[in-house]
Amino acid sequence: MSQEKPYNNLKATLAIAKASFRSIVRSPSSVVFTLLFPLIFILVFGFIGGNTVSVDVGVAKGSDTQNPIYQALSKVSVVNLITDQPEADMKTNLAKGHIDAIINIQKNTTPPYLTVNVQYTQASQEKGSILQSVLQKILYRIDLATKPSNAPPPVAVLKEATVSGRAYKTIDFILPGQLGFSLLSTGVFGTAFVFLSLRLTLVIKRFFATPVKRYSIVIGEAMARITFALIGATFIILIGHFAFGFTLINGVVTFINMLLLSFIGVVIFMGFGFVVSGIAKNESSVPPIANLITLPQFLLSGTFFTISAFPLWLQPICKVLPLTFLNDAMRKVAFEGANLWDVHMQLLYLLLWGIGIYALAVKLFKWE
Repeated sequence: MSQEKPYNNLKATLAIAKASFRSIVRSPSSVVFTLLFPLIFILVFGFIGGNTVSVDVGVAKGSDTQNPIYQALSKVSVVNLITDQPEADMKTNLAKGHIDAIINIQKNTTPPYLTVNVQYTQASQEKGSILQSVLQKILYRIDLATKPSNAPPPVAVLKEATVSGRAYKTIDFILPGQLGFSLLSTGVFGTAFVFLSLRLTLVIKRFFATPVKRYSIVIGEAMARITFALIGATFIILIGHFAFGFTLINGVVTFINMLLLSFIGVVIFMGFGFVVSGIAKNESSVPPIANLITLPQFLLSGTFFTISAFPLWLQPICKVLPLTFLNDAMRKVAFEGANLWDVHMQLLYLLLWGIGIYALAVKLFKWE
Protein backbone atom coordinates (compact mmCIF):
# COMPACT_ATOMS: atom_id res chain seq x y z
CA MET A 1 0.00 0.00 0.00
CA SER A 2 1.53 3.34 -1.09
CA GLN A 3 2.03 6.03 1.53
CA GLU A 4 0.36 9.38 0.82
CA LYS A 5 2.72 12.28 0.21
CA PRO A 6 2.50 15.18 2.69
CA TYR A 7 0.57 18.17 1.44
CA ASN A 8 2.88 20.72 -0.23
CA ASN A 9 1.94 24.24 0.88
CA LEU A 10 4.59 25.75 -1.40
CA LYS A 11 2.78 24.37 -4.45
CA ALA A 12 -0.49 25.67 -3.03
CA THR A 13 1.03 29.11 -2.55
CA LEU A 14 2.34 29.20 -6.12
CA ALA A 15 -1.01 27.98 -7.46
CA ILE A 16 -2.85 30.75 -5.59
CA ALA A 17 -0.32 33.30 -6.86
CA LYS A 18 -0.75 32.11 -10.45
CA ALA A 19 -4.54 32.20 -10.30
CA SER A 20 -4.53 35.61 -8.63
CA PHE A 21 -2.10 37.05 -11.19
CA ARG A 22 -4.38 35.94 -14.02
CA SER A 23 -7.35 37.62 -12.36
CA ILE A 24 -5.36 40.86 -11.94
CA VAL A 25 -4.33 40.94 -15.59
CA ARG A 26 -7.94 40.41 -16.64
CA SER A 27 -9.18 43.20 -14.34
CA PRO A 28 -9.64 46.52 -16.19
CA SER A 29 -9.39 48.54 -12.97
CA SER A 30 -6.00 47.02 -12.10
CA VAL A 31 -4.57 47.85 -15.52
CA VAL A 32 -6.00 51.37 -15.42
CA PHE A 33 -4.66 52.32 -11.98
CA THR A 34 -1.31 50.53 -12.31
CA LEU A 35 -0.40 51.36 -15.91
CA LEU A 36 -2.82 53.60 -17.80
CA PHE A 37 -3.19 56.54 -15.37
CA PRO A 38 0.55 56.85 -14.62
CA LEU A 39 1.39 56.60 -18.32
CA ILE A 40 -1.15 59.28 -19.22
CA PHE A 41 0.44 61.70 -16.72
CA ILE A 42 3.93 60.80 -17.93
CA LEU A 43 2.89 61.42 -21.54
CA VAL A 44 1.27 64.75 -20.66
CA PHE A 45 4.22 66.06 -18.64
CA GLY A 46 6.68 64.50 -21.08
CA PHE A 47 5.23 66.46 -23.99
CA ILE A 48 5.03 69.60 -21.86
CA GLY A 49 8.78 69.22 -21.36
CA GLY A 50 10.53 71.82 -19.24
CA ASN A 51 7.74 74.35 -18.77
CA THR A 52 7.87 75.67 -15.23
CA VAL A 53 5.76 77.76 -12.92
CA SER A 54 8.05 78.20 -9.94
CA VAL A 55 11.68 79.24 -9.48
CA ASP A 56 13.18 77.95 -6.23
CA VAL A 57 15.77 80.43 -4.92
CA GLY A 58 17.90 79.76 -1.87
CA VAL A 59 18.64 82.79 0.32
CA ALA A 60 22.24 82.66 1.59
CA LYS A 61 22.87 82.98 5.31
CA GLY A 62 23.82 86.55 6.17
CA SER A 63 22.01 87.99 3.19
CA ASP A 64 20.33 91.34 3.82
CA THR A 65 16.55 90.82 3.64
CA GLN A 66 15.43 94.33 4.60
CA ASN A 67 16.35 96.02 1.32
CA PRO A 68 13.83 96.91 -1.42
CA ILE A 69 15.29 94.34 -3.85
CA TYR A 70 14.56 91.41 -1.53
CA GLN A 71 11.14 92.81 -0.63
CA ALA A 72 10.23 93.15 -4.31
CA LEU A 73 11.54 89.66 -5.10
CA SER A 74 9.48 88.12 -2.29
CA LYS A 75 6.32 89.48 -3.92
CA VAL A 76 7.00 87.86 -7.32
CA SER A 77 4.59 84.92 -7.61
CA VAL A 78 6.89 82.69 -9.69
CA VAL A 79 9.78 82.99 -7.20
CA ASN A 80 9.87 80.70 -4.15
CA LEU A 81 12.44 81.96 -1.64
CA ILE A 82 14.01 79.24 0.53
CA THR A 83 15.43 80.48 3.82
CA ASP A 84 15.57 77.37 6.03
CA GLN A 85 18.31 75.28 4.38
CA PRO A 86 21.88 75.00 5.74
CA GLU A 87 24.50 76.55 3.45
CA ALA A 88 26.14 73.21 2.56
CA ASP A 89 22.79 71.63 1.66
CA MET A 90 21.86 74.67 -0.38
CA LYS A 91 25.03 74.45 -2.49
CA THR A 92 24.57 70.70 -2.98
CA ASN A 93 20.95 71.17 -4.03
CA LEU A 94 21.98 73.93 -6.44
CA ALA A 95 24.49 71.69 -8.21
CA LYS A 96 21.91 68.90 -8.45
CA GLY A 97 19.20 71.21 -9.77
CA HIS A 98 16.94 70.76 -6.74
CA ILE A 99 16.97 74.54 -6.33
CA ASP A 100 17.45 76.93 -9.23
CA ALA A 101 19.65 79.66 -7.77
CA ILE A 102 21.20 81.08 -4.61
CA ILE A 103 20.95 84.80 -3.89
CA ASN A 104 23.05 86.84 -1.47
CA ILE A 105 22.32 90.58 -1.14
CA GLN A 106 24.93 92.66 0.67
CA LYS A 107 24.94 96.30 1.76
CA ASN A 108 27.86 98.55 0.83
CA THR A 109 28.99 101.77 2.50
CA THR A 110 29.76 103.36 -0.88
CA PRO A 111 27.91 103.24 -4.19
CA PRO A 112 26.61 100.92 -5.40
CA TYR A 113 24.91 100.55 -2.04
CA LEU A 114 23.63 97.02 -2.72
CA THR A 115 25.41 94.09 -4.36
CA VAL A 116 23.18 91.26 -5.54
CA ASN A 117 25.23 88.07 -5.85
CA VAL A 118 23.43 85.29 -7.69
CA GLN A 119 24.58 81.77 -8.41
CA TYR A 120 22.69 79.88 -11.10
CA THR A 121 23.00 76.22 -12.06
CA GLN A 122 23.43 74.63 -15.46
CA ALA A 123 21.00 71.97 -14.26
CA SER A 124 18.16 74.53 -14.42
CA GLN A 125 19.05 77.07 -17.09
CA GLU A 126 15.50 78.01 -18.08
CA LYS A 127 14.51 78.87 -14.52
CA GLY A 128 17.77 80.77 -14.10
CA SER A 129 16.85 82.89 -17.09
CA ILE A 130 13.47 83.66 -15.54
CA LEU A 131 15.11 84.80 -12.29
CA GLN A 132 17.69 86.86 -14.18
CA SER A 133 14.93 88.69 -16.07
CA VAL A 134 12.99 89.30 -12.84
CA LEU A 135 16.06 90.72 -11.05
CA GLN A 136 17.00 92.98 -13.93
CA LYS A 137 13.52 94.50 -13.96
CA ILE A 138 13.58 95.01 -10.18
CA LEU A 139 17.01 96.68 -10.28
CA TYR A 140 15.97 98.91 -13.17
CA ARG A 141 12.84 100.08 -11.34
CA ILE A 142 14.77 100.79 -8.12
CA ASP A 143 17.44 102.74 -9.98
CA LEU A 144 14.79 104.70 -11.84
CA ALA A 145 12.90 105.50 -8.64
CA THR A 146 15.91 106.60 -6.56
CA LYS A 147 18.03 108.71 -8.94
CA PRO A 148 18.04 110.37 -12.35
CA SER A 149 18.76 107.97 -15.19
CA ASN A 150 21.99 109.79 -16.18
CA ALA A 151 23.56 109.78 -12.72
CA PRO A 152 25.99 106.89 -12.27
CA PRO A 153 26.82 104.72 -10.43
CA PRO A 154 23.69 102.57 -9.99
CA VAL A 155 22.11 102.06 -6.57
CA ALA A 156 22.50 98.27 -6.93
CA VAL A 157 24.68 96.02 -9.02
CA LEU A 158 24.02 92.43 -10.10
CA LYS A 159 26.89 89.92 -9.99
CA GLU A 160 26.19 86.51 -11.49
CA ALA A 161 27.91 83.12 -11.63
CA THR A 162 26.88 79.66 -12.84
CA VAL A 163 27.79 76.32 -11.31
CA SER A 164 27.91 73.13 -13.35
CA GLY A 165 25.23 70.52 -12.98
CA ARG A 166 23.25 67.92 -14.88
CA ALA A 167 20.02 69.14 -16.49
CA TYR A 168 17.04 68.26 -14.26
CA LYS A 169 14.14 67.67 -16.64
CA THR A 170 10.45 67.69 -15.85
CA ILE A 171 10.25 63.94 -16.47
CA ASP A 172 12.93 63.37 -13.78
CA PHE A 173 10.50 64.78 -11.22
CA ILE A 174 7.25 63.43 -12.63
CA LEU A 175 8.10 59.79 -13.36
CA PRO A 176 9.11 58.73 -9.80
CA GLY A 177 5.92 60.34 -8.54
CA GLN A 178 3.80 58.45 -11.07
CA LEU A 179 5.60 55.24 -10.19
CA GLY A 180 4.70 55.85 -6.55
CA PHE A 181 1.11 56.56 -7.67
CA SER A 182 1.00 53.17 -9.41
CA LEU A 183 2.48 51.27 -6.45
CA LEU A 184 0.15 52.90 -3.91
CA SER A 185 -2.89 52.19 -6.08
CA THR A 186 -1.90 48.56 -6.56
CA GLY A 187 -1.07 48.03 -2.91
CA VAL A 188 -4.17 49.63 -1.42
CA PHE A 189 -7.01 49.08 -3.90
CA GLY A 190 -5.83 45.71 -5.20
CA THR A 191 -5.29 44.18 -1.76
CA ALA A 192 -8.44 45.63 -0.24
CA PHE A 193 -10.77 44.49 -3.01
CA VAL A 194 -9.37 40.98 -3.37
CA PHE A 195 -9.39 40.00 0.31
CA LEU A 196 -12.81 41.53 0.93
CA SER A 197 -14.15 39.68 -2.11
CA LEU A 198 -12.58 36.38 -1.01
CA ARG A 199 -14.17 36.81 2.40
CA LEU A 200 -17.64 37.81 1.16
CA THR A 201 -17.79 35.04 -1.46
CA LEU A 202 -16.71 32.50 1.19
CA VAL A 203 -13.68 31.45 -0.87
CA ILE A 204 -11.44 31.78 2.17
CA LYS A 205 -13.86 29.65 4.19
CA ARG A 206 -13.62 26.94 1.53
CA PHE A 207 -9.83 27.16 1.68
CA PHE A 208 -10.07 26.34 5.37
CA ALA A 209 -11.68 23.01 4.45
CA THR A 210 -8.44 22.10 2.66
CA PRO A 211 -4.92 21.60 4.05
CA VAL A 212 -3.92 25.05 2.71
CA LYS A 213 -2.36 27.17 5.44
CA ARG A 214 -3.51 30.72 6.04
CA TYR A 215 -0.08 32.11 5.27
CA SER A 216 -0.22 30.42 1.85
CA ILE A 217 -3.32 32.43 0.98
CA VAL A 218 -1.74 35.73 2.03
CA ILE A 219 1.66 35.04 0.46
CA GLY A 220 0.12 33.75 -2.77
CA GLU A 221 -2.06 36.82 -3.21
CA ALA A 222 0.83 39.09 -2.22
CA MET A 223 3.17 37.46 -4.75
CA ALA A 224 0.66 38.07 -7.53
CA ARG A 225 0.28 41.75 -6.67
CA ILE A 226 4.00 42.32 -6.19
CA THR A 227 4.77 40.66 -9.53
CA PHE A 228 2.16 42.75 -11.32
CA ALA A 229 3.40 45.93 -9.64
CA LEU A 230 7.02 45.24 -10.63
CA ILE A 231 6.02 44.52 -14.23
CA GLY A 232 4.15 47.84 -14.23
CA ALA A 233 7.15 49.62 -12.70
CA THR A 234 9.47 48.17 -15.34
CA PHE A 235 7.13 49.31 -18.10
CA ILE A 236 6.81 52.84 -16.67
CA ILE A 237 10.57 53.29 -16.17
CA LEU A 238 11.48 52.01 -19.65
CA ILE A 239 8.84 54.14 -21.39
CA GLY A 240 10.04 57.21 -19.48
CA HIS A 241 13.71 56.52 -20.22
CA PHE A 242 13.54 55.67 -23.91
CA ALA A 243 10.64 57.93 -24.93
CA PHE A 244 11.27 61.03 -22.81
CA GLY A 245 14.88 60.78 -21.61
CA PHE A 246 14.18 59.98 -17.97
CA THR A 247 17.55 59.95 -16.20
CA LEU A 248 18.91 56.58 -15.09
CA ILE A 249 22.28 57.90 -14.03
CA ASN A 250 23.96 54.51 -13.50
CA GLY A 251 21.98 52.63 -16.13
CA VAL A 252 21.06 49.06 -15.22
CA VAL A 253 22.24 49.47 -11.60
CA THR A 254 19.88 52.42 -11.12
CA PHE A 255 17.07 50.50 -12.80
CA ILE A 256 17.54 47.54 -10.42
CA ASN A 257 17.66 49.85 -7.39
CA MET A 258 14.39 51.46 -8.49
CA LEU A 259 12.78 48.03 -8.79
CA LEU A 260 14.01 47.15 -5.29
CA LEU A 261 12.45 50.38 -3.98
CA SER A 262 9.25 49.50 -5.86
CA PHE A 263 9.22 46.10 -4.14
CA ILE A 264 9.63 47.70 -0.70
CA GLY A 265 6.99 50.32 -1.49
CA VAL A 266 4.29 47.95 -2.70
CA VAL A 267 4.82 45.58 0.27
CA ILE A 268 4.30 48.47 2.71
CA PHE A 269 1.34 49.88 0.78
CA MET A 270 -0.33 46.45 0.82
CA GLY A 271 -0.53 46.89 4.59
CA PHE A 272 -2.92 49.79 4.01
CA GLY A 273 -4.96 47.49 1.75
CA PHE A 274 -5.24 44.89 4.52
CA VAL A 275 -6.47 47.61 6.89
CA VAL A 276 -9.11 48.76 4.39
CA SER A 277 -10.31 45.18 3.78
CA GLY A 278 -10.66 44.74 7.55
CA ILE A 279 -12.69 47.91 7.98
CA ALA A 280 -14.93 47.69 4.88
CA LYS A 281 -18.25 45.90 5.25
CA ASN A 282 -18.89 45.48 1.52
CA GLU A 283 -17.23 46.25 -1.82
CA SER A 284 -18.99 49.60 -2.24
CA SER A 285 -17.41 50.87 0.97
CA VAL A 286 -13.85 50.09 -0.19
CA PRO A 287 -13.32 53.11 -2.53
CA PRO A 288 -14.30 55.81 0.03
CA ILE A 289 -12.08 54.30 2.73
CA ALA A 290 -9.19 53.66 0.34
CA ASN A 291 -9.42 57.19 -1.06
CA LEU A 292 -9.06 58.61 2.44
CA ILE A 293 -5.65 56.90 2.51
CA THR A 294 -4.49 57.37 -1.07
CA LEU A 295 -5.85 60.76 -2.16
CA PRO A 296 -3.96 62.89 0.41
CA GLN A 297 -0.76 61.07 -0.54
CA PHE A 298 -1.35 61.50 -4.27
CA LEU A 299 -1.79 65.25 -3.75
CA LEU A 300 0.67 66.04 -0.94
CA SER A 301 3.62 63.67 -1.42
CA GLY A 302 5.36 65.43 -4.28
CA THR A 303 3.66 63.26 -6.91
CA PHE A 304 2.68 66.11 -9.24
CA PHE A 305 4.18 69.21 -7.58
CA THR A 306 7.18 69.82 -5.36
CA ILE A 307 6.32 69.99 -1.66
CA SER A 308 7.85 73.49 -1.48
CA ALA A 309 4.88 74.74 -3.53
CA PHE A 310 2.51 74.07 -0.60
CA PRO A 311 1.89 76.48 2.30
CA LEU A 312 4.49 76.33 5.07
CA TRP A 313 1.98 75.04 7.64
CA LEU A 314 1.15 72.08 5.36
CA GLN A 315 4.71 71.05 4.46
CA PRO A 316 5.48 69.17 7.73
CA ILE A 317 2.46 66.94 7.07
CA CYS A 318 3.58 66.36 3.48
CA LYS A 319 7.06 65.33 4.59
CA VAL A 320 5.95 62.49 6.90
CA LEU A 321 3.67 60.65 4.44
CA PRO A 322 4.99 57.23 3.34
CA LEU A 323 4.64 58.05 -0.36
CA THR A 324 6.83 61.13 0.18
CA PHE A 325 9.66 58.95 1.50
CA LEU A 326 9.33 56.58 -1.46
CA ASN A 327 9.21 59.42 -4.01
CA ASP A 328 12.27 61.09 -2.46
CA ALA A 329 14.22 57.83 -2.49
CA MET A 330 13.26 57.14 -6.12
CA ARG A 331 14.43 60.58 -7.26
CA LYS A 332 17.72 60.35 -5.40
CA VAL A 333 18.44 56.92 -6.87
CA ALA A 334 17.43 57.82 -10.43
CA PHE A 335 18.93 61.30 -10.81
CA GLU A 336 21.71 61.46 -8.24
CA GLY A 337 22.93 57.88 -8.61
CA ALA A 338 22.37 57.10 -4.92
CA ASN A 339 22.40 53.48 -3.77
CA LEU A 340 20.00 51.99 -1.25
CA TRP A 341 22.29 52.81 1.66
CA ASP A 342 22.34 56.47 0.60
CA VAL A 343 18.56 56.58 1.05
CA HIS A 344 18.60 54.60 4.31
CA MET A 345 16.75 57.35 6.19
CA GLN A 346 13.84 57.23 3.74
CA LEU A 347 13.85 53.43 3.99
CA LEU A 348 13.92 53.62 7.80
CA TYR A 349 10.83 55.83 7.88
CA LEU A 350 9.10 53.53 5.37
CA LEU A 351 9.94 50.59 7.63
CA LEU A 352 8.43 52.39 10.63
CA TRP A 353 5.29 53.06 8.59
CA GLY A 354 5.25 49.39 7.60
CA ILE A 355 5.56 48.16 11.18
CA GLY A 356 2.78 50.47 12.33
CA ILE A 357 0.37 49.70 9.51
CA TYR A 358 0.84 45.91 9.65
CA ALA A 359 0.35 45.97 13.42
CA LEU A 360 -2.96 47.73 12.79
CA ALA A 361 -3.80 45.33 9.96
CA VAL A 362 -3.33 42.30 12.23
CA LYS A 363 -5.90 43.74 14.66
CA LEU A 364 -8.45 44.69 11.98
CA PHE A 365 -8.07 41.93 9.41
CA LYS A 366 -10.89 39.36 9.27
CA TRP A 367 -10.80 35.93 7.68
CA GLU A 368 -14.57 35.41 7.77
